[in-house]
Amino acid sequence: MDAEERSMLAELIWLNAVIATELIQITENTSSILRNAPPPASCLSEHRKLREAAVAIAERYHPGTGLRDHVLSHQ
Repeated sequence: MDAEERSMLAELIWLNAVIATELIQITENTSSILRNAPPPASCLSEHRKLREAAVAIAERYHPGTGLRDHVLSHQ
C-alpha cells in the first residue's frame, strides 16, 4: 500500500468516526424529543463508551483534528 492509499484510508476512518459520533448524538436528541425527557442513564453511559471508542480509533489514524473536543461538547 502506498502513502496515498494509507492517507485515504486514514481519512475515511476519521470520517466514519465523525459520522458515528454524530449519529449517536442524533439518537440521543431524538430520544429526548420523543420522551420529553433525557435518555435513560444506561443509554447515556453506553453512548459515552461508543463515542470514546470511535474517537480513539479516529485519533489513532488521523490525530489532532479536534474531534475529541467536539464530541465532548455534545450535550
